[in-house]
Amino acid sequence: MKAIITAIIAAMVLIIASGSLFTVHETEQVFVTQFGKIVGTPINSDPAKNEAGLHFKAPFIQQINRIDKRVLEWDGPATEMPTRDKLYITVDCFARWRIANPRVYFEKLRDERSAQSRLDDIIGSETRNVIASNDLIEVIRNEVGRKPMVDAALAEASDQLSKLANIRTGRMALSQQILKASQPKVLGWGIELIDIRFKRINYKSDVIAKIYERMASERLQIADRFRSEGAGEAAKILGRRDRDLLQIESEAYRREQEIRGKADAEATGIYAQAYNSSPLAADFYQFMKTLETYQKALQKDTTLVLSSDSEIFRLMKSIDPKKKVKTPTETDASLGD
Repeated sequence: MKAIITAIIAAMVLIIASGSLFTVHETEQVFVTQFGKIVGTPINSDPAKNEAGLHFKAPFIQQINRIDKRVLEWDGPATEMPTRDKLYITVDCFARWRIANPRVYFEKLRDERSAQSRLDDIIGSETRNVIASNDLIEVIRNEVGRKPMVDAALAEASDQLSKLANIRTGRMALSQQILKASQPKVLGWGIELIDIRFKRINYKSDVIAKIYERMASERLQIADRFRSEGAGEAAKILGRRDRDLLQIESEAYRREQEIRGKADAEATGIYAQAYNSSPLAADFYQFMKTLETYQKALQKDTTLVLSSDSEIFRLMKSIDPKKKVKTPTETDASLGD
């Protein structure tokens, strides 16, 4: 009988002890509640104090509520939303947060599931507002000053593209805007938002077509620029070619005229020297020139009217029609005699 009573007492002590003792881990903070109200201060909530370990509470009437003190993850659902230029995209974000005020958090939310639901509403709403206030290019490009990936041949032309490659804020700045807009709204629940980032941005089918059109337009601008610059360079080359050709031709013509002038001067000198060397040579030259004139002037069916004292008629007038004209053979024979 005594053994049974001892066993009952030991069991009761064990039950009371198990209901009075609890362990606090380093990664958590604990609230002790009595009839739903918080008793004392949160255990292990002060970073300067390490209160992890074994603790006591009143059995049966007090309850243990554990709250994680680590940085927690929020991964919201992918949501379709429009940009300012009326293009629908699917935005998927994630965030990091922690419980900054455990008492407020416990009193208003109690558990992590409620906190995740509140974060869905706040971050999702602010993400829609920021995306709707910016164009698609601002969401796609990462940060201001980032240039598109092009090869070296297109680098100079890409720098000169008018509006397609220029952004004012960029995706990093947009995520910071969402963070700053959401932080004040979650502080009332004892939550501190640490960071918000875009995880994935997907295009709808009609948006993809518009993106391809924009890419094609950008490349067409580069191609048109190259064509215009090539046409300008071709015009410059052709202009230089024509100028050089005219210069060469004019130089060649001037040289030709100089050579011709010198040749004519030398020929005239030779002729003059020949004329002065012998009167017979001068008469013979005059005779040959007169014959050449006859050959050029007196063609078939040519009618020539000359005066009796014309210089060109002088040679014809000196010919005796009654005198027999010797053939070349007779002339040579008479010269031999």
